[in-house]
Amino acid sequence: MIRVLLADDQPVVLRGFSAVLSAQPDIAVVGAAADGGQAVRLAEAERPDVALLDIRMPVMNGIEVARAVTGLGTKALMITTFDLDEYVYEALLAGASGFLLKDVRAGDLAEAVRVVARGDALLAPKVTGRLIAEFTRHRRAAAETGLTPRESEVLRLIARGLSNAEIAAELVVTEHTVKTHVARILAKLGLRDRTQAVIHAYETGLVRARDLR
Repeated sequence: MIRVLLADDQPVVLRGFSAVLSAQPDIAVVGAAADGGQAVRLAEAERPDVALLDIRMPVMNGIEVARAVTGLGTKALMITTFDLDEYVYEALLAGASGFLLKDVRAGDLAEAVRVVARGDALLAPKVTGRLIAEFTRHRRAAAETGLTPRESEVLRLIARGLSNAEIAAELVVTEHTVKTHVARILAKLGLRDRTQAVIHAYETGLVRARDLR
């Protein structure tokens, strides 16, 4: 059972998301918060697997909450009204595993929770790729990564949103081999997870927005 915490200052959003997720046989909503401070307190008490956090909330914003809950071992999934919200990039750096728009379809919402719960990043190329490219354009540099050519290729495919299974099919290798490459990439670059690997790929210019078209 995936235990989920919801946080949004709009009651209608809380009720809607709670109804959708509570109807899933493998998801349980363990708390609903109307502001960031309450969200952190609930996360400390309930230790949910995933927290769906509105980026713009009173008391503490979603970025501050994401930083706090990920420190507890909870995965943070950000919710925003705008596909180019200025705070999304900061949220990813704070440890969030991805983001959704508030008009997400019910089925996609539940699947997003499952994706993040199992440790994958929810980074849709058409939205998040464009956003990260915009906010990191001026920070790109041709930095030496220390990765092998194969590891660099795996990192490019991660940044395109491919799963380990899809990368294995693309490179004609086993999924175990891909997992090994991913682990080495994260270790060499000093990164925590796939989300930070995607950000790194953009910041260093390894992947550009046009690569996703």
